[in-house]
Amino acid sequence: MTRKERALAIADGLQGLYPDAGCLLDYGGVPYRLLLSTILSAQTTDESVNRVTPRLWKAWPDLESLSRAPLASIEEVIHPLGFFRSKARLVSAAAAWLLGNSGGEVPDTMDRLLEIPGVGRKTANVALGEISHKPAIIVDTHVKRLSFRMGLTSSTDPDRIEEDLGKLIPPPLRTAFSHRMGAHGRRICAARKPRCSACLLLDICPRKGLAGDCH
Repeated sequence: MTRKERALAIADGLQGLYPDAGCLLDYGGVPYRLLLSTILSAQTTDESVNRVTPRLWKAWPDLESLSRAPLASIEEVIHPLGFFRSKARLVSAAAAWLLGNSGGEVPDTMDRLLEIPGVGRKTANVALGEISHKPAIIVDTHVKRLSFRMGLTSSTDPDRIEEDLGKLIPPPLRTAFSHRMGAHGRRICAARKPRCSACLLLDICPRKGLAGDCH
């Protein structure tokens, strides 16, 4: 089986397992809130972000009020997420950027998104896939881990992984594939003690780097 064939077989298997997998961040359909929530999700879980953002949006219900909010006040709200000082600065700066450069709208191109403070390729791809409905490979911690274990990349660099997966996964499948890899990472292919014996993809997965760690 070639790498391309394995990738397509994995994509097909994941579609059967997680047909409804999608973005787990609660943003109420408001595009800028998804962008800011994704910035906040760095090095923490979506569930943790979802517990914090209702209070954030209630305190500052629009970009104008958020961009003017004292950093100390934002820090207090997002403190449970960790790295709260840097995240508060980025959220405030991103809100100001959106107001000053795009009329409050979230851009729909990678180059433009990367101009926003706090936005890297992962956050930009979340916005492209979820808001603009463009093909996007979202390399979060799960996609990074599973792509290596499944033999879809030999790299641990997120940008290189995105490039490698882009060669294997057809554009119409990319966003859903990313979300389904995330779902599989949370439910089966955990960072520690992955449940390989319960994995329906076991026959086509080379389990790179796992040795005897499967359960």
